Amino acid sequence: MEVALEALERIAEHEKECGERWAEAVVELRELRKVADSHAARWERLAWLVVTVVVTTAATVITSLLI
Repeated sequence: MEVALEALERIAEHEKECGERWAEAVVELRELRKVADSHAARWERLAWLVVTVVVTTAATVITSLLI
């Protein structure tokens, strides 16, 4: 009986430690998500800039060849 109680105490302690680690991991993942979203927005703006420049350049070249 004593061994079972000791095992239950150890299990409870282990679950407490895992819960604390999980909470820390969730906080880190949320922060990582914020950083990833910020970088994604930055790259999306850059991609639109590149697309705009390519389309404008292509339109200019086509227009100058037709005229």
